[in-house]
Amino acid sequence: MTIAEIINHDLPILKPSDTVGNALSWMEENRIGQLVVVDAGKYAGIVSEDILMDYDEDMQLSDVMLQFSEITLSDYQHIYESLGLISKYHLQVIGIIDEEENFVGIITASEVYTKFGELLGSQEPGAVLVISIKNRDYSLSEISRLVESDNAKILSSYFTGNTYLSNDSASLTLKINRESITSIVATLERFGYTVEASYAHEPIESIEQERYNMLMKYLSV
Repeated sequence: MTIAEIINHDLPILKPSDTVGNALSWMEENRIGQLVVVDAGKYAGIVSEDILMDYDEDMQLSDVMLQFSEITLSDYQHIYESLGLISKYHLQVIGIIDEEENFVGIITASEVYTKFGELLGSQEPGAVLVISIKNRDYSLSEISRLVESDNAKILSSYFTGNTYLSNDSASLTLKINRESITSIVATLERFGYTVEASYAHEPIESIEQERYNMLMKYLSV
């Protein structure tokens, strides 16, 4: 998903000739603490509510300190590129430019979070597994094969670790398209993976409990 697909067309775009009072009113009306300023078709920066409160309401934005004038994204970039900027600079909005550096719109942090929730499968029913793993042992294709061997699928995954240090421990978080994951946990641990945590609506039985149940089923035959 590219930035162009989530450009917001509802928030007002400010001009240097707009007043501080107008900017604050639009922020209140749209329930947002930042808005973008555009000068002659070029992105100029962001004004923030907390800074505008220190200025007279009749002052024009051309006389106000703008923030993040160098922080932009291009419309062809993937939305993954926006997360780092939002987190690092605590942005609520980001100015978007095209290949000629003309301003084309804005994206909002709230929309980015919503889209990431969809990409990560958070809206889909299922369970979450957190696997502790050594960097050198990481193989998503192998783990996916084990999950799929139990008639389940990985909806999304997130790997955290230093890929340059093979002995370091890492963590792999999986969203599975099934809430019943006892057998999946058992399979993964049987192949040497350590399931650090699991989150599902139904309780996860231990491998020992599953083995006991299998034994009882075998003896009852």
